[in-house]
Amino acid sequence: MLMPHLPSTVYLSAPDLVQLVRRKGLPACIAGVAERIEADFRRWGEFDKSARVASHSSDGVIELMPIADAAQFAFKYVNGHPKNTRHGLPTVMAFGVLADVDTGTPRLLSELTLTTAIRTAAMSAVAARRLARPGSTRMALIGNGAQSEFQALAFRDLVGVRELRLFDTDRAASAKLAANLAGLGFKLTICGSAAEAAQGVDIISTVTADKANATIVTPEMVRPGMHINGVGGDCPGKTELHPAVLADAAVFVEYEPQTRVEGDIQQMPADFGVTELWQVLAGHHPGRTHAEQVTVFDSVGFALEDYSALCFVRDAAAELGLGQVIELMPRVADPKNLFAALAPSAEAAEQDAGLGVADALDQAHAFQHA
Repeated sequence: MLMPHLPSTVYLSAPDLVQLVRRKGLPACIAGVAERIEADFRRWGEFDKSARVASHSSDGVIELMPIADAAQFAFKYVNGHPKNTRHGLPTVMAFGVLADVDTGTPRLLSELTLTTAIRTAAMSAVAARRLARPGSTRMALIGNGAQSEFQALAFRDLVGVRELRLFDTDRAASAKLAANLAGLGFKLTICGSAAEAAQGVDIISTVTADKANATIVTPEMVRPGMHINGVGGDCPGKTELHPAVLADAAVFVEYEPQTRVEGDIQQMPADFGVTELWQVLAGHHPGRTHAEQVTVFDSVGFALEDYSALCFVRDAAAELGLGQVIELMPRVADPKNLFAALAPSAEAAEQDAGLGVADALDQAHAFQHA
């Protein structure tokens, strides 16, 4: 008996993603993910949403981030362990899946560590385009670790930032960032403190990693009309902004139930007023209302952004011919007879022959272009 053709799963490895970004260009990838995020946030009501599921330890957190619309389910596995760099490991590591809602078939298994850096920067720029004052060109970038280059380039290309004032408690991190950004169109200044970095800027971006209630931005650092992009506070007990900064600002969030627990607004009363960013992107809320207003994007990272990023890399990989077809599911002639997959029989031997590569790629490309 011929074995049925199971729906195929495309696997995008970390080397595949590196190739994808190199071939398309990092600016194009950031812009492409930003475009997908905006489009998906505008159809906010079509998604089945929930806060992420988190397992906390003293050194970090491991999270699962699910979301679905009527056609596709997505999830991301991601960790956050600030001490990992001491052991030669990334602070953040991630992978994700896209699956058919109607059958539950996994269609894409993808690296998301590099992709998360791209989507986080894209999300920050999407928010800043609507919340920062027009003509904002100067930004303080506080926290100069693995995410910082992506933030800088997103704000350069999508917001118009041309001057960066850098600060990190690890001066070597600032030197690394300055070296990586050399020749890329920025005026760069390495500063001796967060307060010094904030002098004269239009935007403050905080991208710190410590799992602690920190106060990176204090009221005296904030000037009328600033936009604050708070990225590092993203789990219970981890903050970056002084409560008074939040109290005096218009605060925007991704998914309020999640941000109440994980964001900088965890410091505020339960009735502290915030606006979900999708309302701004969909035209239901004006965002910034006047030039002197201080705006805050309390970014914690939400599953819809990963859905958008997974869709982008799936389509880009298909366009570039990247990835490989893998079989995540055992193949049996009778789906009610899973035990047959273990039988040392002719049927099992036929299973081991597998799905022809050409047929598998045809199935995968048909899905990607559906």
